[in-house]
Amino acid sequence: MSLNPKKIKVLIVDDSMVVRKVVSDVLRADPELEVVGTAGDPYIARDKILELKPDVITLDIEMPKMDGLTFLKILMKHHPMPVIIMSSLSLAGSHIALEALEAGAVDVLAKPSSDRFMTDLGAELIFKIKAAASSMRRTKAPLTAPPANRIATGTTRYNPRQLILLGASTGGTEALREVFSQLPGDLPGICIVQHIPATFSGPFAERLNSVSAIEVREAKDGDILRPGLALVAPGDYHMLLQKRGPEGYSVSIKQAPKIMHHRPSVDLLFQSAAPIAGSRAVAGIFTGMGRDGAEGLLALRTAGAITFAQDEKTSIVYGMPKVAMETGAAERSVPLHGIAAYIVKAAGLAAASKVA
Repeated sequence: MSLNPKKIKVLIVDDSMVVRKVVSDVLRADPELEVVGTAGDPYIARDKILELKPDVITLDIEMPKMDGLTFLKILMKHHPMPVIIMSSLSLAGSHIALEALEAGAVDVLAKPSSDRFMTDLGAELIFKIKAAASSMRRTKAPLTAPPANRIATGTTRYNPRQLILLGASTGGTEALREVFSQLPGDLPGICIVQHIPATFSGPFAERLNSVSAIEVREAKDGDILRPGLALVAPGDYHMLLQKRGPEGYSVSIKQAPKIMHHRPSVDLLFQSAAPIAGSRAVAGIFTGMGRDGAEGLLALRTAGAITFAQDEKTSIVYGMPKVAMETGAAERSVPLHGIAAYIVKAAGLAAASKVA
């Protein structure tokens, strides 16, 4: 038995020699990672994938000869493997990055300038690579059932103080998109923390809004939560819940220090909600690496909230949901294709409760 754990083999695909060097230097400083090669365009990358058999690829979107999105789609069809997209901070780059996630990429990172990359972004990329390496391989059967129809609006009368809280990380953008395409438009207000880079959260909220009967938008400081509205935490900002009057909530947006590499933090949202929402809340944790959200979810469950976690089979990375189940924070494990129906049922149960 080897005493040395197997290193995660990484291939860096980027047309910029400077970025390839900076990324390589950052990754090589981590003892768990091995940069097995670099490639300046998709054609070179194709040959190196076959030769070097990397565990994870970092892929630039804007490249000569063939753009990264086209290459990703070909790769997912013929040689599926974990890919992290590196995209510009432009609005167009953000939309393309979200399209890449839909096409099969595991995660996305804002393409850095070399000076910033040596600090925060370097640590973030290392975290994302390790998450990608532990992700479910797409050579397996599809992770989800065929998309279900939207759940019809019911006759439930929800309490004005009810709300729904959702947290997600790696794989969460597509998981949330599936759930929101099924939810009816009359649910209590929803707060979402998705680990996502700055400038990407706005397009992500727009993308959810385009498939949802619920209005979805990126949150602003002081926004009032109301039925039929979902607020997405802005990338690189924490979102906290505040009580507003006798029958409402608002959100506070702050750029406090990162929590476990994350800003926004699922835990901070959940912990802020526990003392003021309690049994009026339905809260859940989706796919992702690490343990963000488990502590806050436990506080919510202790306060009387209905809690759940995405199950292992449908999670791209079964990290955050696993910790939520193991700590008793989540009272039930739910497959992705059943989460929308579970949220509607749980919200109805909370509405019927004497303490709701």
